[in-house]
Amino acid sequence: MTTLDKVRRGAKVEICRIADGHVRAQAIRFGLCEGSVVTCGEKLPAGPVVIYTGWQELALGRSIARNITVKEAS
Repeated sequence: MTTLDKVRRGAKVEICRIADGHVRAQAIRFGLCEGSVVTCGEKLPAGPVVIYTGWQELALGRSIARNITVKEAS
């Protein structure tokens, strides 16, 4: 397992854990929760991690992505 900020571009991952309660609340507002499968679209240098989930494109700050534990989706 790793965190979302370390996932390579194009990887499809499943969210396993969102440790911080504040980050979890923000993620839920966007429809992300444990068990959600997302694809890493872009990783901008010193910037956000862009993910795709279904029809949605989200840009998550690195500090938020660091609090989301993921594993490779099957």
